[in-house]
Amino acid sequence: MPGVVSNSDVPSSNAVVPFSTGAQEPVIYPIRHGVAGPIHRLAISWGAGNNLRVSFFGKPDSDDEIGGKVVEVKLSADDPEIESDAERRRIAYGSVSPFAHLQSRRNSVSLLSKISPSPYNIDWWEYVMEYSKDIKSLLSSPNTLPESLFEDPRTIIKKTEDPTFLKAAWELIEIFYADKESQSWLPERMVDWLADFDSLFSVEQVTVHSKLVDFQEKLINLQSVEDDPRYWQSISSALALGWLDTVVKMLRLHGSYNLDQLNDRETENGLVEAVAVLISKMPRRRPELASGMLGEKYMSKPDFMKSWEKWRAQLTKLNSSAYWIHCSHHQTREGLKSMLQIMLGDVNSLSIATHHWIELFISQLLYIRPLSVGLESMYSLAQKCIQLKPSSTSHKLVVLMMGILEENTEVVLAECSRSFSPWMVAHAIELLTAGSDEADFLLNEDRSNLGGISIKELYRLIYAQVLSSHPLTWQIAPIYLASCMKQGMALLEILLSSQPVHNNNLLLKILEICRLYELDSVSTNMMKVAGVHHWKQGRKGLGVYWLQQARDEVRLNRIAQTLFDFVGKSISEENFKEWEGLIELLGADSRSAGSLDFLYKYRDFKRSLQRVTDGKNFDACQQAVDSLISLMKSPSTPHRFWLPLLYDSLKLLNWRDRPLLNASQTYLLLNKLQELSTARLRPNFVEPILPPDALSSVRLALGTNLGRAILEE
Repeated sequence: MPGVVSNSDVPSSNAVVPFSTGAQEPVIYPIRHGVAGPIHRLAISWGAGNNLRVSFFGKPDSDDEIGGKVVEVKLSADDPEIESDAERRRIAYGSVSPFAHLQSRRNSVSLLSKISPSPYNIDWWEYVMEYSKDIKSLLSSPNTLPESLFEDPRTIIKKTEDPTFLKAAWELIEIFYADKESQSWLPERMVDWLADFDSLFSVEQVTVHSKLVDFQEKLINLQSVEDDPRYWQSISSALALGWLDTVVKMLRLHGSYNLDQLNDRETENGLVEAVAVLISKMPRRRPELASGMLGEKYMSKPDFMKSWEKWRAQLTKLNSSAYWIHCSHHQTREGLKSMLQIMLGDVNSLSIATHHWIELFISQLLYIRPLSVGLESMYSLAQKCIQLKPSSTSHKLVVLMMGILEENTEVVLAECSRSFSPWMVAHAIELLTAGSDEADFLLNEDRSNLGGISIKELYRLIYAQVLSSHPLTWQIAPIYLASCMKQGMALLEILLSSQPVHNNNLLLKILEICRLYELDSVSTNMMKVAGVHHWKQGRKGLGVYWLQQARDEVRLNRIAQTLFDFVGKSISEENFKEWEGLIELLGADSRSAGSLDFLYKYRDFKRSLQRVTDGKNFDACQQAVDSLISLMKSPSTPHRFWLPLLYDSLKLLNWRDRPLLNASQTYLLLNKLQELSTARLRPNFVEPILPPDALSSVRLALGTNLGRAILEE
């Protein structure tokens, strides 16, 4: 499936899955092979997926034997966060059902609305959000920590699960592209996102989360937390990001709450409590508050604005209160005043309290622009925050965030492709096109430089290629190939045709896939291949069965010729019983079994002939006669079997009580014997192995039976 590697940066137009080979630093993979040097020969070949097989061969020893070893090198092209193959397969298999369900809904909506190629309507984003919810449940860590029954009051950061870049990127795309409801409360949505994933930025620089974690480790050794400047810095940082429950919990650790100090520090405690109450009553424009989340929720814009102005007035009133003069604890006074400035939206205070530009960006959305809707002017705000808080632009979430804020779908898609797995790109496209006609046109437009396919189909083909390269995931690749209108079905036929057919369970799976996607020709070819394979391996019954299922008349007739040769050499011997099972399988339908129906009829003749006993069972004799006449009349009975059949029937022709064959039947057999004399003159006639007097014995028996039959009639 991949295109041809070239030295140009321009994608190959002839490639099914084009790619660019720009100049990059080579990646060096050290290999430990354990073969004693010197290496005599080296062989390199591709394995499954992204594995490279390197074979090392030592020099021949005295016994002319070559020692060596094969080593598989895994090329790092997958998401490094997902460590085990089992976890990748869990996500891959878990996402099939939501993806297929969404495609089914798309087809239904398209048929109902008769809109092509864009099936979107006003409710489409709701379907996409259901799909996104199912995907996010897969990306959540399966090993979440259980909640403790007893909460430590000095625990300010609770760890529930390890965040991943993959889930962070997915939720970020969902917020800005798919979730229309969150557009009206975007600042709060970003607060929730950063609360879950701020720790991911700690790898490259200090963040609010890392500061809180460090302070929590030192908290156990602090007697008076309000005397430590790190306490107030941590509270201010958490407040800037809107983590209100953490802020109030930390304020409750203030020494003025201790019963032995309450009377001496009443004014100080009152100020701390006043700030804590204001924080707890902060207006929040969001549909609901999770358990333990502080603040007062408002859905409508007028109600929120009214409450917001009232709350800001209370902050201003407290900030200008005379009680600050009576607060003797300097750190408390300055720390609380700094917190008030943060809630009042002072840019300098927000800048000091945050560490990363994304933290500053979200804090300004929360306290300065709480009514922000959509992406309007957000990119310019982000640029200003980057100037105040420069950071590495190589961070995958930073690049993704800038692409989203810049409203550049191509950048977002390219970053998903570069920094995350093909799984991410193939599935996130559904979010990018949720209700957006511009993104839908961009990703569904057929492009000549991609071989006439769209960007959406390209990335689905890439992901299907990854699935197809592994024996445990190829079964789900057809789901994605079938959604590719241009090249998907052709590649699906190639994928199914390349599967081994020696395993019946695997073959049944392939046939089921062919049935689902109406690939009758592929199904027939696979059954033919299976039939030939089993026949050559000595599994005659399975071979004939699959050839019959494929209705392969040509090969069945060839098998018939093979069996004819065997039967022709031993037709009167008892070892023909070993073929009875195979003949039973063939059936009597000549349309599916070709000339093999002769063997089926011959089996019935032999069985009835074995039940014939001298002078006792007339019904069995008559049945044997009927089988003989049927065989001699049948055009599928080769000429070389006529004389052996008559020779086996001597006991019927010489029946002592009465003639079993009437005159017309006897004339028929005599005519066949006459035709046989002519057929013997042909060069390709096969002479049966019979006693020398077989022909004369048959002629005598037929003549005797004819006379008896005429007399009886």
